[in-house]
This record gives sequence, structure tokens and C-alpha cells, in this order.
Amino acid sequence: MSVEEKDEVEEAPERPDAPAPAGNDKVARMGTASIPSLIVEFAIPSIIGMLVGAAYNVVDSIFLGQAMGSIGLSITTAANPIMIVFIAIAMLIGNGGNALAALRLGEGDRAAAEVVLGNTASLSIVFAILVAVLAFCDPSIDWLLSVSGTTPEVWDATKQFIQILSAGFVLQCFGFGINNFIRTTGSPNIALGTNVIGTVVCIVCNYLLVMVMGFGTQGSAMATLIGQGVSALLVLLYFTVKKDVPLRLHLHCMPLKGKIVRMVLSLGFASFAIQVAAALVNFVLNNLLVKYGALTPMGSEEALASIGVVQRVAMVAVMPLIGVAVAIQPLLGYNYGAHLFDRVRTTLKDGIIGATGLAILMWALVHLFPNQIVGVFGISDPDLRDFTVFALKVQMMLVPFVGFQIVGSNYFQATGQPLKSAFLSLTRQVLFLIPLYLWLPTVLPVWFPNLTSLDALYFAVPVADFLAIFTTAIFMAHESRRINRLESGELEARF
Repeated sequence: MSVEEKDEVEEAPERPDAPAPAGNDKVARMGTASIPSLIVEFAIPSIIGMLVGAAYNVVDSIFLGQAMGSIGLSITTAANPIMIVFIAIAMLIGNGGNALAALRLGEGDRAAAEVVLGNTASLSIVFAILVAVLAFCDPSIDWLLSVSGTTPEVWDATKQFIQILSAGFVLQCFGFGINNFIRTTGSPNIALGTNVIGTVVCIVCNYLLVMVMGFGTQGSAMATLIGQGVSALLVLLYFTVKKDVPLRLHLHCMPLKGKIVRMVLSLGFASFAIQVAAALVNFVLNNLLVKYGALTPMGSEEALASIGVVQRVAMVAVMPLIGVAVAIQPLLGYNYGAHLFDRVRTTLKDGIIGATGLAILMWALVHLFPNQIVGVFGISDPDLRDFTVFALKVQMMLVPFVGFQIVGSNYFQATGQPLKSAFLSLTRQVLFLIPLYLWLPTVLPVWFPNLTSLDALYFAVPVADFLAIFTTAIFMAHESRRINRLESGELEARF
């Protein structure tokens, strides 16, 4: 069957005894091995990998905070929305290609999966060129800095920071985005290793360039690029040099094919939407922090620094939950593609249980060691530290239930239903959180006079979490009924 024919509606077969062969035992076992064992095997390196990936942003904040104080934290907070856009593009290409490759492997078509890998690599190069051009075009980068809430005091440093990162954006696309393909080929530990090594290099270079040599924001950006470059090199070596890999990157698979590009972008749109929505939320939040922070004794700069720390800690807390969702994606995609719907159902259930357990653990750590966590970022002023700790606890209030929402929305991406996944991803960020950011500062001080408009900005997060969790539960209840009908043959499966 050609790659183009894969888009056609296929009739759901009677429950097969085994999935179509994928040409490699590591891949085929996703349809036969114990699901809990597979989830643990895939999730541990995936979780560590997500934490390692998050470390790129957090490491910059820690070293610049220690070296430059609240000014350094303000720079990374102002740059954060733009850095999230970079991540969004890398995930659009990498996650979309990975999801499509997993479906093709589940169908037993290794050749089609390799074409997907090659097209994903080419898309990464194309988008990297576009990002670099836009970042060094003054009107576009200046506009981005203005909407991200960058203040005059940190404007030039933030601009240099972003431009250096954009110059090497292709390294992030390969080291972070295409890295997912390694996990889908049944080698999660190797996928983890490429990330860990790159992050260690980033940390060492940050220490040398920022703390020892005093290069400030430029040194931190260069350290990030060096770490990403090491990861990208290791990913390329895996797919081009390593022997006996289930997928290989071939030059003849890299010419872009319209239908594959559309499918990659369609399947990756949910991940992209999540990150773009997060960037949009950060753009709005930063501007509101500047506005309402100026009305408080701490001022705009320290408001940016404080909530910037809260955002980064929250991101680290959520990353293990995303790690579980990413880990089960190839298992969901493979078994859905092979029409093993009972295994799909079990994978989803176990993934939700695992993500919820990790969410409870992260919530407990934040409440047990808040002062120590905040202190790592160089916040030493007692008043600013107390404000940051309180904001952190409020924002993390419903984290124990967020794992369900993340795994649920990712499920639809993994099973070829990107529009549902994108909608669920956007409900929290765009439909709920941004309106709450704009509305709560006007009403919360009226309802609770002891709270300020600045306080309302972090109270908005748990309210949005509740609404998003409830919406996801409705979608998952409907999907459960749909899977039952697929399993009985009442519906046809579409890929």
C-alpha cells in the first residue's frame, strides 16, 4: 500500500491475534509485551528526558539569577514566551512526524515510516531557516520583544539572547523534536541519553561562560546552543551510523512530499497548539505583570522575576506528566494502528494512573520545600521570597489532577485525532486562562480586599485547570464509547 493510500478509510478487522509485523522485534513488541512493563520502560527515560529538556530554560534562569539577580531573571522571563514558540515549532514537526511514523510502523510499513522521518528532518531545516531570518529582522524581533513585556532596562540583553538561540534553532529541532523517533523505534534509553548528555554539556558551559567568565546573557545563550548541538549530533548519528536501527535517515527520503507534510503538520498541531497557547499566555501574563507590578511596592522588574520563577517551577512539575503522555504515545499509536483496541484502552488507563501519581509527588515536593526551591533561583529578599512561595502554592493547587488532562489530550493526538487534541489543549490556555487573566484582576480585589490585582494573576491558574479537567473528562467519556464501537466493528478506523 502506498503512503498516499494510508489516508483512506480502512475497515476495522476482526480482532487480530497479533499486529502486522513492523520488521523489528523492538517495534513489534509494542503490540505483544506487557503494557505496564512497556509503560515503565518507556516512561522512565521519557520523564527524565522531559525534565532534562526543561532544564535548558531553567538552567538559564538559575545561572543568570545567581549571577545577575532579579535583572537576570527578568531577562529570561521576558524571553520565555519567544523560547516557548521555538519549542512549539520543534514539537509541531517532531511530534507530528513521530505520531505518523508510529502509525505506519503499527501497520507494518517501515519504508513509509522512513519517508516520514526524512520529511520531518527536511521540515526542521526549512523552519529553522525561517526562524533565523525573522529573529535577525529588526521589525519582527522588536515586535516580539514588545508584546512579551520586555522593559527598556533588559531590552538589548533579551534581544541578543533570543537572536543567538535562533541562529542555532535547527539544533533544537533535531535534538528535541526528531529525538522522539528514537523512542518510537523501541530505544527509549538511547533517546534519553542524547538529551542527558546535551543538558550536562549545557550546564557545564553555563557555569563556565556565565559564572566564571562573566559573559552574562550571551554566554548563557551560547551554552544552550552548545548543549543542543551535542544532542542533535547524537540523534543524527543514531539514524545514520548506528547499525541495526528500525528506521534510518536516507537522503532519498528527504525530498518533501505534500501529503506527508500535511499529515505531519496536522498530527503535530496539537503539540504546537499547546506550546503556542502557552506562549500567548506568557505574552499576556508578562504585560499584565508589568502593568500590575508597577502598582505594588515590588515594581515591574521584581514582579517579572518572581512570577517567572513560579512559571519555571510549574513547568518542571508538569514535565514528568508530559513525559508519561509522550512515553505512551508510540504504544497508543502502534496498537491503534494495529486495531488492538483493548491494549489501547489499557495503555490509556495505566498512563493516567502513572501521571496522576507523579502529579501528586510533584505537588507534595512544592509544598514541602517551597523556600528551598525558590532560593535556588537567587531570590534572597524576604518579602519577594514570601510572595513567590505563596504564588507558587496557589498556582500548583490542582496539579494532582492535571495529569489526567495532559494524558487525555495527548491520547487524541496519538490515535490520529489531532483536532480533538488541539481543542483540549487550547481550552485551558486560550479559552479559560487568558480570559481569567484579564478578568480576575478587576474583580478579585473587590471580592477579597486583602488581595491585589497582581495576586489575581496566579489565582487564575487553578480555576483554568479545573475547567480544562472537566472538559477533558467529557471528551474521554465519549471516546470510551467510540473505542467500544470500533472494537465491535460498528465503526471504521481512520488514520
